[in-house]
Amino acid sequence: MKITKKEILDILQKIIIPNDNKSLIHSDVLKDLSITSSVIKIKLLVSNPTLQFRKKIEKKINNFITQKSNDYELNIDFVINEEVNKKNSSNKSINKIKNIIAVASGKGGVGKSTISSNLASSLSILGKNVGLIDADIYGPSIPLMFDVENEKPLITNIEGASLIEPVVSYGVKLLSIGFFSKPSDAIVWRGPMASKALNQMIHQANWGDLDYLIIDLPPGTGDIHLTLVQSLPLTGSIIVTTPQPISLIDAKKAVAMFKMKNINVPILGLVENMSWFSPSENPKKKYFIFGEAGGENLSHDLNIPLLSKFPLLESIRESSDVGRPASLQDNDNSEMFINFAKSVIEKTKERNEKISKTERVKITHTRGCS
Repeated sequence: MKITKKEILDILQKIIIPNDNKSLIHSDVLKDLSITSSVIKIKLLVSNPTLQFRKKIEKKINNFITQKSNDYELNIDFVINEEVNKKNSSNKSINKIKNIIAVASGKGGVGKSTISSNLASSLSILGKNVGLIDADIYGPSIPLMFDVENEKPLITNIEGASLIEPVVSYGVKLLSIGFFSKPSDAIVWRGPMASKALNQMIHQANWGDLDYLIIDLPPGTGDIHLTLVQSLPLTGSIIVTTPQPISLIDAKKAVAMFKMKNINVPILGLVENMSWFSPSENPKKKYFIFGEAGGENLSHDLNIPLLSKFPLLESIRESSDVGRPASLQDNDNSEMFINFAKSVIEKTKERNEKISKTERVKITHTRGCS
């Protein structure tokens, strides 16, 4: 069945921009609306298109389209109103963050999110004000690890700007794309869309005063990583690997990325995860399932500190699955992660005393970051 412009306009008329009192058909907002035999294209000029706001628009229009016809694809282009954004910039919030640390790995499946979540919660236990961004846009896991899968961030107004209020769990401020989608939803976005979502979680959130903002990066060295170093002055990075040679190869690539001349983000240290396995019936026995001393050798070869080694423990896996970081357990796990956090604090202090503040990276070409 054919869909008309008037029908789409009627839907847009009912959607009001938060804190602006303008509907989406206002002449300052709706810049283009076209309908072909198979595509509905909408271009909107907005100052602060939060993920929640965009989802609301897409859901309302998609619901109408699917009820009436299966022949149309919806394409909404959100164009940022830079003039308004300059007035309502949320960068003031970023300026209140003392240290921003990226946790990265060249390879997936090495436990990077486990390390990030336990580092954040351990820093909080040590009395630090901490935020954590789940920058793994395609595979967000932080909401599950902090038992807040069903939470939805609120929108707050700060000095005329609409900002996302991070979800707080175990004393840590959290933002993840997982808060704006269902756990079963597949997020199928091209690089620019994913980068835009990350930028919103960084710059359009009310982070407040933080001692540490931890960024849990996806594996690899792609769009999200470039967006991060362009968007934030990173204090440093932490590289996570397992002792396995195939993991070490990819960890070297992550190190090389941060060391590139036009990126030049200090590396605070390495973390070797899944270093060994000890069965519960014989906890003194160590099985080096993924190899032995791989992280130590890499640390020596690259002259980068090895911050910590973590064993492969069922209790750590279970704590992540039930949404309570292992650092909160009253056992040796907690002590391991607290000591790791202390090492990060020490290395961060050392870095700040010896090296000037990192600047945002200016990258003109993405191929080879040259």
